[in-house]
Amino acid sequence: MAVDIAIGTNRYRDVVDGLPEAVAVLRAAPRICVPLDVVAELRAGFAVGSQGGENEAVFERVLHRPRVKVLIPTMETAHHYAHLYRQLTSAGTTIPTNDLWIAALVVQHDLTLFSRDSNFDLLRQIPTIGGA
Repeated sequence: MAVDIAIGTNRYRDVVDGLPEAVAVLRAAPRICVPLDVVAELRAGFAVGSQGGENEAVFERVLHRPRVKVLIPTMETAHHYAHLYRQLTSAGTTIPTNDLWIAALVVQHDLTLFSRDSNFDLLRQIPTIGGA
């Protein structure tokens, strides 16, 4: 079943590395969304890596593909963030701030998250693909 996805940092790396199951998910997705926090995390990694220029060039090509959209947080995203934050703190747990912003964007845009990050398992309303 093809679904619109939001891609996480680790799964982007899996796709670039040619991991077959990751590539298959991207090929099947009608729309691939990249949360701004993922853009920032990737670019931070490129900035300190030994192949930063090459990695940045590949990423730029990905971002300009027709099915790819960068998701920018808005005031509506902040409401989703606050709701998710309340849910987590009520349960006595937290997740990293960047992951909370990613989760808020996923909820806002009704996406399936493509990530291997187990932090998102704490938010049952977020459909995910891509476990460990």
